[in-house]
Amino acid sequence: MLAVPGSPDDATRSLAEEVLSIARSELPGLDARIGYVDGDGESEDFPALEGVLTRAAQERGERARRAAAAAKAKAEAEAEALGEEGAAAVAAAEPAVTDEAASAVVVPLLAGPDNALLRRIRQAVKHSGSAAELTDVLGPHPLLAEALHVRLSEASLARADRARLFTVATAADGIVLATVGGAEAAQAGGITGMLLSARLAIPVMAAALDEDGAVVRVAEQLRTAGSTRLALAPYLIGPEVAADLPAAAAEEAECAAAEPLGAYPAVGKLVLAKYATVLGIKLQPNPAMR
Repeated sequence: MLAVPGSPDDATRSLAEEVLSIARSELPGLDARIGYVDGDGESEDFPALEGVLTRAAQERGERARRAAAAAKAKAEAEAEALGEEGAAAVAAAEPAVTDEAASAVVVPLLAGPDNALLRRIRQAVKHSGSAAELTDVLGPHPLLAEALHVRLSEASLARADRARLFTVATAADGIVLATVGGAEAAQAGGITGMLLSARLAIPVMAAALDEDGAVVRVAEQLRTAGSTRLALAPYLIGPEVAADLPAAAAEEAECAAAEPLGAYPAVGKLVLAKYATVLGIKLQPNPAMR
């Protein structure tokens, strides 16, 4: 179950569906669904996370009951063929109805920790009546540093390769890593920031978009340290903040900005990795995930 934050709209749904498409390409047959943290309980297009979890648990329970009934019917048929001894064996081995709801796994579509959002997701899981398990957020992870690098290079704000074989005239010499979730999120984002800094060989500092003045303060620190061409790299999937917030923060800090991570392939792979870890599914080795 992909828990999608932000205002539900067509763009958000398209992004979430693309993320799940990537996950399914890695694990064919994956039963993956979308639940919106701010979804409408009555909407089929943007269903609320709590309602999706409740329905999924009910469906699993019904499948378990049907499986138990089929097993019992089969046993009774075999017992009838065996006579009285078989009937006694069937009575002693009544199939149990198992609760499959515990196999539901909720993966937040968040690059870093946002305690307010995670609290709401936990409440949705609890109120759904399911036994779903909530995973950690996707980061920090080297693949997210790679994704940030790619988004910066797409905006001509960083070299596209790690070997630094050619130059980009507009490449930044300092990066503001923009997170959401306050100071704790900025601190956690600093780990991915160090990985990005190692890739680009330039300073990277994290700042929370939802903390007043944080982006401007970090930009000034970078300038004081000698950076003159700053860029803002949104350490965000996208839906968790208003679409214009990163650009507005970049303008206030007088620096260029890259696009959010969006449905970069690494995001889908990390969503699947979180799901697989909870259920003990061993995925095929992927060198990029090491």
